[in-house]
Amino acid sequence: MGRTYIVEETIGQYLSNLSLQGKSFVSGLLIGQCSSQKDYVILATRTPPKEEKNENLKHPKDQLDNLDEEWVTEHANQVSRMLPGGLLVLGIFIITTLEMGNDFQNTLRRLVFAVEKSMNKKRLWSFTEEEVSDRVTLHICSSTKKILCRTYDIHDPKSSAKPADWKYQNGLSTSWLSLECTVHINIHIPLSTTSVSYTLEKNTKNGLARWAKQIENGVYLINGQVKAEDCDLLEGQKKPRGNAPASSCSFDVRVLTQLLLNSDHRSTATVQICSGSVNLKGAVKCRAYIHSNKPKVKDAVQAVKRDILNTVADRCEILFEDLLLNEIPEKKVMNSEKEFHILPHRVFVPIPGSTVMLCDYKFGDESAEEIRDHFIEMLDHRIQIEDLEITEEINTAFLSSSMNSEAPEDNRDDEQPKEPMQTTIVSKIRRNMGMIAAFAVAFLAVGISFHYFSD
Repeated sequence: MGRTYIVEETIGQYLSNLSLQGKSFVSGLLIGQCSSQKDYVILATRTPPKEEKNENLKHPKDQLDNLDEEWVTEHANQVSRMLPGGLLVLGIFIITTLEMGNDFQNTLRRLVFAVEKSMNKKRLWSFTEEEVSDRVTLHICSSTKKILCRTYDIHDPKSSAKPADWKYQNGLSTSWLSLECTVHINIHIPLSTTSVSYTLEKNTKNGLARWAKQIENGVYLINGQVKAEDCDLLEGQKKPRGNAPASSCSFDVRVLTQLLLNSDHRSTATVQICSGSVNLKGAVKCRAYIHSNKPKVKDAVQAVKRDILNTVADRCEILFEDLLLNEIPEKKVMNSEKEFHILPHRVFVPIPGSTVMLCDYKFGDESAEEIRDHFIEMLDHRIQIEDLEITEEINTAFLSSSMNSEAPEDNRDDEQPKEPMQTTIVSKIRRNMGMIAAFAVAFLAVGISFHYFSD
């Protein structure tokens, strides 16, 4: 028996209203949450159309062979940044004017695997063996209104399609539970001389991977209590009276990370020659959501963990992309003792008719209108500017070179800017290090911006 997908009823209307606009097909993403019994789909979003020259619309069946895999996977990567803990890209949908054969199903299969592979590269975490590994493809024929729902096991490259049930339900996520926490970050990433040839992304991800283990192995207090993993998350909770709003069911989560290894663990010290180091320090606000159908504590904790890891990694990546687009001239970096960069804040926005909120990232010079337009482009849903909720956190970073540049902790705090709710990067660059060392530090000055994050 195949899996069952419980789908928000408004998605059915959304898919019905999608216009092909003379094209042979329209594709998009399905967003929701997996559980052991069934999967929940709470949002569908069309992949933004890609402008193509000399597009031939006379042979719609042939045009399906030109389904742009790279374009769809990039959209999935962008959307995955906008998902809080607990939500995933569960699969893809495609609407065509004609019913398609087996060759077309192979195209969808290849696309599902490509999307998952692309998103998995950026994660600091891995799926567990217990988790559901099926991803869904939904094909709708606009002429016959026929729906074909199938799943593929992404852990098995040779897996074949399995049939699945697609069932609509009204108000699916109006009673979902939210979990919120603030995590204090103090990450030290040494940049060894042997890693200078590595990309900034690889250096950062390696450093964050070590920190990710602390998050994975942390102790999580839910409303101040440690609960057994297999317990019902709602155990001991008072049921709301009458028609009390579901949004009132929110949990406060606190994370305790381990400082010392147990006595039965041995640790070894490693000495490295470093060309510099990156320190990330501050507080990050995180949110996760979970369905209200007998949710387990372990599922809630897992959703929070992944939001912590995702939001840190995503902000690093977004900042690096921004610096590449607005590249700082090398001479400017070399001739200044400090370089300040305004870093992105996390912005939340509600899904209409749901307790779930999605997120995005906003730089200081970006307007609320730009964030709204980005939501519309990526998620194909209109939002109100007044609904934007910007989290406010203070974070600092410090970059030191290897030549007598190690600064005491107190001095690092003195370098923080005085403006509240502004995040900056302080880059101390030594001018007497020689051409090779100077170039390396200038390169790292950009790297620190990539490594660093902010809300």
